[in-house]
Amino acid sequence: MTNTFTAEQFATTSKANIKALETLTGNAFGGMEKLLELNLAASKAMMSDSFGSIKAILGAKDPQEAMALQAAMFQPLAEKSVAYSRHVIAITTESGAEFTKAFEAKMAETQDGFGSLVDSLAKNAPAGSETAVAFLKTTMAASQNAIASAKTSAKKAAEAVQANLTAVSDQAIKASTSAYKKA
Repeated sequence: MTNTFTAEQFATTSKANIKALETLTGNAFGGMEKLLELNLAASKAMMSDSFGSIKAILGAKDPQEAMALQAAMFQPLAEKSVAYSRHVIAITTESGAEFTKAFEAKMAETQDGFGSLVDSLAKNAPAGSETAVAFLKTTMAASQNAIASAKTSAKKAAEAVQANLTAVSDQAIKASTSAYKKA
């Protein structure tokens, strides 16, 4: 068989793998950086709001005003909590999508390479091995179909989770609004 894995092919493959790893690592750190920035901003805003609310409650003229001010704190807090959750979901969804895109590209490249290898093996296979080559090609096609099916299922599941999280967030806002109006 004349098809061998040369040093040049090894170097090219290694460089491509390092580039893919660099991209994935960069995406992971980018997502972590966004989460860190969000957490710092949320902590700073929460601290500022808390001190403002405490000052307002301490400045109340009577217990009823203090209770009303305290009750009024919960509505914005619930809304900010839901907004924070949505930001976290958006960041993790974006990071996951970038990871998935890079992973799928690498998988496609690997499948193409494996397909080329199988074709080369089929061309250079000894007489009488047609059945084994056909089995290998059928197995490869089946595995590619299974990967595509799993990818579709995972995408649908992620979309369902996103829809459910959005629905839960909307219900939390409505519930906090309703509770605030009753208070």
